[in-house]
Amino acid sequence: MTNRNRNHDTQNESLIVWYDGACPLCIREIALMRKLDRRNAIRFTDISTPTAACPIDRRLLLERFHASENGQLLSGAAAFAAMWRTLPLLRPVGLMARYPVVLAILEALYLRFLKVRPHIQKRLRPVD
Repeated sequence: MTNRNRNHDTQNESLIVWYDGACPLCIREIALMRKLDRRNAIRFTDISTPTAACPIDRRLLLERFHASENGQLLSGAAAFAAMWRTLPLLRPVGLMARYPVVLAILEALYLRFLKVRPHIQKRLRPVD
């Protein structure tokens, strides 16, 4: 195996993102993230099926966005920031989120989003 392949394999395991594959909003968001992830550095895991492996209770994973960065389970804005740091286009925003005040603002915005998310989901048509 070449160094490039070894590095790629390591990167693939350094960030895992869990998402709800039954949610039209989530599907659209993950599709965009996949397009931005040209290096395939993120392992996206659909947890909408009962057989999907989950690191914590499935209900908790479905309630908030979760990711694992280098083995550390993150949720909410911290999980988004980890994903953004992996994507070259969004990396600056993800790096800014390492500052506690920025992460706190992003988390507050995320909590507000969670309140309107069900209304947004109802308005979206299922994705083929």
